[in-house]
Amino acid sequence: MPQVARLEVKSRPARVAARAHRWLLLVAALCILRLWGAPLVSSFWVDEMGTVFVVQHGANDPTLRVAPQVPASIYYALPAIGRRILGHSEFAYRLPSLLAMVVALFFIGKIAARLIHPDAAWFAVFASFFLRDFNFEAADARPYALATCVAAAALFFLIRWMDSARWRDAAVFAVLAALLWRVHLTLWPIYLLFAIYTAARLLRHETAVGWARATLVFVAIGLALVPVLWTALDILRGAKAHVVADEPDTADLSRALRLSLIVPICAGAALVARWFSTEPGWKPAAPIASPDAWTLILGWWLVHPLAIYAFSKITGNSLFVPRYLYVAMPGAVLVGTLAAAAFIPASQWRNIALAIGILALATMGRWTRPALEHSGSDWRAAAQALRQAAGASDAPVVCPSPFIEARWPVWRPDYPIASFLYAQLLYYRVPGKPYPFPYTTWAGAGPEATAYAAGLARGDLARAGRFFIYGGDRGAGFWRTFFSARPEFAGWYERRVALYGDVEVDEFSAKPPAPTASPVERVPAAAPAPLPSGASVTGR
Repeated sequence: MPQVARLEVKSRPARVAARAHRWLLLVAALCILRLWGAPLVSSFWVDEMGTVFVVQHGANDPTLRVAPQVPASIYYALPAIGRRILGHSEFAYRLPSLLAMVVALFFIGKIAARLIHPDAAWFAVFASFFLRDFNFEAADARPYALATCVAAAALFFLIRWMDSARWRDAAVFAVLAALLWRVHLTLWPIYLLFAIYTAARLLRHETAVGWARATLVFVAIGLALVPVLWTALDILRGAKAHVVADEPDTADLSRALRLSLIVPICAGAALVARWFSTEPGWKPAAPIASPDAWTLILGWWLVHPLAIYAFSKITGNSLFVPRYLYVAMPGAVLVGTLAAAAFIPASQWRNIALAIGILALATMGRWTRPALEHSGSDWRAAAQALRQAAGASDAPVVCPSPFIEARWPVWRPDYPIASFLYAQLLYYRVPGKPYPFPYTTWAGAGPEATAYAAGLARGDLARAGRFFIYGGDRGAGFWRTFFSARPEFAGWYERRVALYGDVEVDEFSAKPPAPTASPVERVPAAAPAPLPSGASVTGR
């Protein structure tokens, strides 16, 4: 009988732990469903429609030659599988990214448990949900979620290889490292992190791997990456044609380091730990972190943003685009987790993680709206509004390309609509007769484009008696102002049909098309506001 009692006493902590684990899984599932799952069925943004184009037309489509960096990724096999299984839909194209981010969360948690504290995994997982960009990439039909997944898995197996010196772990790490650069060509700084962490372990004699074995593995990885290197160097020669962001400054670098996440995590951990602690005389537990843990975590946080920042400043070809830096976000999460460990009692990790998960679900879920938009570009709704406004007419539709490569001399008036540069017209179909216009900012479109537009104003557009403009708000805004100032449209009526995020539909008509229309106000062509400094006008 006393033996039974002892067994019951021993099983009680196990039951409590199992119940806590179920609650953690439930909150994590709710976060994934709301923050990542809810946007899956919303409209594509323009780069996602580029993904659809690559999947449908193949990486060797001749119109992709203007942007060779776009199809240079193994990622497209995943949305192709999703489309084959689930059909042609936003959900099918995006689901692989969500699944990749779930796997990435698993490895981020495993690394936190291995390097920071055995119970720190759930804390790191839930802290990740506070990053809007992290949630964005999980529902994005682009390569960034897969990049985060492969990077996290590669780092986990690198750590395990350094700890165990097993060839099996070395082989898995080598395969993942050989795949990583093939996911996206901007991921090369992660290899610096691999080398720094490995060298640090070897120099401190904290691994049984040895220099000869490490050299052999890294040489094998290097040889596997030679084809990717040639591709990257070839694309680098024409890099200026694909730059989508201004040269970064120190403020951009500061934002990229996610200090806005790390500081609140530390402050919140201190407050929540004190609230939950049941131990008399609350005392924070000292963080369990070795020098190699600091090396990897700080490296994951800093190496990629600093390398991309340096590359952008030195070459003048800015790669400092937020989505190109997504792969470093888990590093920021782990830095916050490591710092929070100074405040969290060892017995309270799971309780505090659960509280953080509930807080993330409450504050990041945007509960004022039942459906969540993935981005600020609702091309689907804009195309639908255009169809409703145009009706059965065959009215001309001016369609500026949202891709920066669509400029003279690549772009020309007879550039084919069925091409990568007009991928937004191929998924969400528009009525009427589309006219391909070049990439345009508020600042202008170049003399060739304006001469072409002036010829259309005197000819097809004026004769039609009605036409539409459909595109990103900067390009559409420029051409709206341009045509408003043309003498051919004096006395015509103009109205904005729709503005869905940064996608705009405008109508010009010789007759009042609707009660909301008003005569065109003649605005000088130089009136548009300039493009804000540092703004990214498109991307990959």
